[in-house]
Amino acid sequence: MNPFETRQGGVVLTDSGADFAVGSHHAERIELCLFDASGRAEVARLPMERDCDHVHRLHVDGIVQGARYGFRAHGRYAPDHGYWFDPSKLLVDPYATEIDRPFAHDPRLSVFGSDTAALVPKTIVTNHPLAKPMRPLLPKGGFIYELAVKTFTMRHPEVPPEQRGTVAALAHPAIIAHLKKLGVNAIELMPIVAWIDERHLPPIGLTNLWGYNPIALMALDPRIVPGGMRELRETVQTLHDAGIGVLLDLVFNHTGESDKLGTTLSLRGLDNLSCYRHLSDNPGVLVNDTGCGNTLACDHPYVRHLIIDSLRHFVIHAGVDGFRFDLAPILGRTTQGFHTTSRTLHAILVDEVLEDRVMIAEPWDIGPGGYQLGNFPAPFLEWNDRARDDIRRYWRGDSHMAGNLATALAGSSEIFTRHKENETRSVNFVAAHDGFTLFDLVSHSHKRNGRNGEHNRDGHDENYSWNNGVEGQPDNVTVLADRHRDVTALLATLFATRGTIMLTAGDEFGRTQHGNNNAYCQDNELTWLDWEAADQALIAHVSRLSQLRKRFSVFGETHFFANGGEVEWLSPGGTPMSVSDWEDGEALGLAMVLQTIDYELKTKLRLAVLFNRSHVELDFRLPQVKNRHWHHLPDEQHVEKVRLGGRSVAFYIEQ
Repeated sequence: MNPFETRQGGVVLTDSGADFAVGSHHAERIELCLFDASGRAEVARLPMERDCDHVHRLHVDGIVQGARYGFRAHGRYAPDHGYWFDPSKLLVDPYATEIDRPFAHDPRLSVFGSDTAALVPKTIVTNHPLAKPMRPLLPKGGFIYELAVKTFTMRHPEVPPEQRGTVAALAHPAIIAHLKKLGVNAIELMPIVAWIDERHLPPIGLTNLWGYNPIALMALDPRIVPGGMRELRETVQTLHDAGIGVLLDLVFNHTGESDKLGTTLSLRGLDNLSCYRHLSDNPGVLVNDTGCGNTLACDHPYVRHLIIDSLRHFVIHAGVDGFRFDLAPILGRTTQGFHTTSRTLHAILVDEVLEDRVMIAEPWDIGPGGYQLGNFPAPFLEWNDRARDDIRRYWRGDSHMAGNLATALAGSSEIFTRHKENETRSVNFVAAHDGFTLFDLVSHSHKRNGRNGEHNRDGHDENYSWNNGVEGQPDNVTVLADRHRDVTALLATLFATRGTIMLTAGDEFGRTQHGNNNAYCQDNELTWLDWEAADQALIAHVSRLSQLRKRFSVFGETHFFANGGEVEWLSPGGTPMSVSDWEDGEALGLAMVLQTIDYELKTKLRLAVLFNRSHVELDFRLPQVKNRHWHHLPDEQHVEKVRLGGRSVAFYIEQ
């Protein structure tokens, strides 16, 4: 049997031409449209044949690599009943791996009967070589560095102008040197697959920067990856050679076809009823568990195969180490709600190509029962917003936060033991792409999103942030120093947590978005990193923290602390934290004393991490053992008495 016959879609080159396939249960018929080398002139329109699995197939002689094509689907047009068939709409192959131009919003994409062949990217017939196989480079307790390709590289002075804003720039020696200096284990690329702007952005002169609005789930966006899969594959290999893994942030929860007023570009025109979720008693109404206008029906066999095949494609042909899934509960949803044992989640974990890849869930969506932190099947890692908020609230000065901080530092066992697990799957972070930057977190009590054109209604209202006495940009050097001190403490807290940690690119710079906590549409100098203005002292601080984290075994372990001395929680006075200490709403200091192996000294010892959230110095008493003394890190200075400055974190080892 030809293996292509088992595929749900795509194109496979043969000795005589190419086999094309596209799935659709509800279309009456589908036509393959071939275009000239420019992608402008349609040169043939050929009927396809439906098989028993509702996959429409056709072999065409003479097709070679580089040919351009699309589809037209015929059938009923009745949106109120879920049917969107309109043969005037050229449709992008859901299995497209390369397209000849970016998507661009145009009102005609939403108008029935308006031909869109001139507007829609054409799929390019491509035969991809295999990537060099390699085990993922992210270890337990590893350090992930989240970045948007354009934001990260657009203003780098050493990257050639023609490479700025592209994936190829990530392979530049200056970029790799920065990642190595920070001690990054893996970079996590915000979406690089082909997306379209939300329809409200072009009229107000804005564009989508983040890419969380995909159309083609496998095709790389030509604006970010102009060299296609070759560029991604070569960049991944260069990063791997430097010991740095690559994770892709993918969106399988919705597409940019949006709501009922949205575009018809691919899945909607091919089989809306199968590919998107609708109200069970009203198929004309799209379910909106994503807040983006539609929700992919990830439990439908066609969509499930599309997701698995997309993931396999990026592993086989680019060699990526793993994936982060945006609004991941959608992957586990059926008509009855989220299920941790859903067939789609299970299929991801047992696939022979994917079974050893890193999988990270953003464990929430806005649908019923959408908050699922701790409920994804192992070995999924999960973004931990609970730890994020508790770390923020502790340093903001909220009452009764000592216990919450300790829980976050220890890997959030109350979350990740629900299903009788014995190790944390937490991805700890203090700031991410979505929300305030780390520096804005300590500079703004309120968001300032007016530039987004939505009258400051977008973005989260509660950020657990503070401004150190002045909202926004201050003239007072004391306020700036206080903010720098707070950022330093937040970073040290993050690097002291148990589990995987994540830092967003530029937060080690002291970057600001001037209070914009939803900068998805700010493709400009508000978000582009200013490398020449980077805070070198802060970068050095992150580098030291990363070195410390790698030095001690305790940060590379993910099992939960056992009773018996692996960790001691002490008050500043040196006594074990009592119930009254934990319940003290205004507790100002906390000591975490850990048993660990010091890889540098090649010995087992105690490591103390001290936290002082007050604004004044605080004395700490550390446990004493005869003939052993405490030494401050990283300078190894011997100390008889520990006096910790206000708003700070310090590390000590006992020798």
